[in-house]
Amino acid sequence: MTDTLFRDADLIESGDLVIYHGSIESRHGLYIATHCPCRDCILADFHGVADARYYLTDPWAEYRHNLFHVRRQSITRSAAST
Repeated sequence: MTDTLFRDADLIESGDLVIYHGSIESRHGLYIATHCPCRDCILADFHGVADARYYLTDPWAEYRHNLFHVRRQSITRSAAST
């Protein structure tokens, strides 16, 4: 139980492998997460908004367009990152 509790509290850091399970079902899968570099997300972080947003990059480059503004609730840290 303790391990599960700590895994749920894990923070996503830049470079972590994550599993996307958000609203765009056709894009579900494994990605590399970094903090979203857009101006709006940087300003929200600067002003202390607790809802961190992420930029997801496909590690195999299957998609030309990456995912921006992904909420923390839409991703789970992959076991491969530990």
